[in-house]
Amino acid sequence: MKIGQATIKDIAKALNVSSSTVSRALKDYPGISDETKRKVKELADKWNYRPNAVALSLRKSKSFTIGVIIPEVVHFFFSTVISGIEEVAFMHGYNVILCQTNEKLKREISSVETIISNQIDGLLVSFSKETTNFDHFKRLIEQHYPVVFFDRIPNLENSVNITVNDYQGAFDATKHLISQGYKDILHLAGPRNLDISKNRMNGYMDALKEAEMPVKPHRIIECPEGVQEESFKICAKVFKEQDRPDAIFANNDMAAAGAMRGVKSLGLKIPEDVGVVGFSNWQFSSMVDPPLSTVSQPGFKIGERATQLLIEMIEQKGDEPFTPKLEILETELLIRGSSVR
Repeated sequence: MKIGQATIKDIAKALNVSSSTVSRALKDYPGISDETKRKVKELADKWNYRPNAVALSLRKSKSFTIGVIIPEVVHFFFSTVISGIEEVAFMHGYNVILCQTNEKLKREISSVETIISNQIDGLLVSFSKETTNFDHFKRLIEQHYPVVFFDRIPNLENSVNITVNDYQGAFDATKHLISQGYKDILHLAGPRNLDISKNRMNGYMDALKEAEMPVKPHRIIECPEGVQEESFKICAKVFKEQDRPDAIFANNDMAAAGAMRGVKSLGLKIPEDVGVVGFSNWQFSSMVDPPLSTVSQPGFKIGERATQLLIEMIEQKGDEPFTPKLEILETELLIRGSSVR
């Protein structure tokens, strides 16, 4: 068997005792001999036995605490989501425990285990960029543990999700650039394993198609880290070429800011030579020169609604599976100086 997958039944079978004897031995109950306790604990340690924390938490009374797993606390979008989460949670008498993964799958799995083992009533999740296998969440859903995913939607059956209309936001941003007379638009795309990145890329491509403009594969460049240094280097290289784009639609505002720096470093002017639109409406986007046009996401509303759904699941009577759900909130295009000719 794999490490960490041993069960009480496995230990009982190996020692030729009952499962109840193993359970009582692990808990140091009286009436179990010291020798039996020793054998049980030695084998449990050897096989790295761990109790089923999900089952234990489901048998306990409510803790009136919910867990939140996010990629980054410093990300402006996630900070607004947290504000919405806390507003609704506190209104209903729940405390909030926050875990940050820094976009690392290993930390995400550890956060899930920590939250569940501490008998948290439910979980709000925006998973990491590294996450492509969702088994650690699938097990929770199969055991009817309340989980709501927000922003980033996993490929999981029977999940409850809330996100924004990334496709429409990207479509509107690209259509705006086209309306300003830009003819060759570069898309700085997000990580390809995230649906939000795919939806934004599809919105970009469909806006070009609607305007009967060609979709050029070399004008779609992935920025998996989504940081300024990454997009700066990309744009400083791309815009040196004679056949250069005349506009940029970036998957997020940090990438857009780096792109603006890269373009300016070559002596090009924004928006006269190059138009730029970002995504997320970070606080700095209205402060850069020129102010950055961007797609605003209702982060606070996402946090509010995700928490409302989670509390409804926590307080649901009986042991029935939760009804799968996907709610999509609309975005808003904020037009500023970086894209208006």
